[in-house]
Amino acid sequence: MLETKIISKSEVLCAGGDDGDTSPATKVFQDFQINEEDVGRGGGGLIRSWVDSMRACSPSHLKPFNNQSSWIKEHPSALNMFEEILHESEGKQIVMFLDYDGTLSPIVDDPDRAFMSNKMRNTVRKLAMCFPTVIVSGRSREKVYSFVKLTELYYAGSHGMDIKGPEQNSKYKKKTQSLLCQPATEFLPVISEVYMKLVEKTKSIQGAKVENNKFCASVHFRCVDENKWSDLAHLVRSVLKNYPKLMLTQGRKVLEIRPIIKWDKGKALEFLLESLGYENCTHVFPIYIGDDRTDEDAFKILRDKRQGLGILVSKYAKETNASYSLQEPDEASCLTLYT
Repeated sequence: MLETKIISKSEVLCAGGDDGDTSPATKVFQDFQINEEDVGRGGGGLIRSWVDSMRACSPSHLKPFNNQSSWIKEHPSALNMFEEILHESEGKQIVMFLDYDGTLSPIVDDPDRAFMSNKMRNTVRKLAMCFPTVIVSGRSREKVYSFVKLTELYYAGSHGMDIKGPEQNSKYKKKTQSLLCQPATEFLPVISEVYMKLVEKTKSIQGAKVENNKFCASVHFRCVDENKWSDLAHLVRSVLKNYPKLMLTQGRKVLEIRPIIKWDKGKALEFLLESLGYENCTHVFPIYIGDDRTDEDAFKILRDKRQGLGILVSKYAKETNASYSLQEPDEASCLTLYT
């Protein structure tokens, strides 16, 4: 009989402590938290902050690589530096962490059609035969599994708030224990409630799509006219102002509603390394590939520990804690295949 390892809410600290973290993702958390003082002022400053951030993350407002030679020097192509990466990882246990949208699949207008190619799936399958491999996504764990369809992987859905180990065929799976980590279980009812309210509220905004990702909710605005972004932000705020235990963060043309707990993709990475028996281990080499702001928490963990490396998938220069870069999912496929 399998034992289940569950992380309860008592093992997770509430966010908000001053630990000196100034990563891009943490700054977004601070900017987007809703507080009574702002509500009392009518929320104008907060809405402007949201919309400014929505514009800043839009590809049309970012600078392409060819204008950012200094950025390329700081974050060189992982493909061009492949020999160096091999040298760094020599003699160490590689553990692969892969974001889904924008890393394993292209970014598409309809989030329900973000399918990965068969070539990418075969590449990930081969990767998992060699190393412990984790899919880390803002999607619900069930949704991202429905896209990937590989039972031998670890899956961390809802930005790492829903982690489950392999179903079968993984030599890294512990025989006597089934891995399950859900630190935000108490928030399930409120996330479901907020999701339904957001669906109703955003009906008037053409192109807006709300997605229930179990432990978080997402408001996609990729297909929303930029002139309507402010209206959308007002509608989202009108819902969230009544939920002080939730916060708003932002990804690539998506607003993410999440519980205010001290848990993110970086914490998920640390938890999984510990669960695999690699806590405080000098011979482990985690590689995390991702394209989104929420991946920055994992990049920062690796950079601060000087362990493994983070690889940002982006066609545009932007602030990041990653060490290397790739321009698109096809390059990520090439890198993982070579690895």
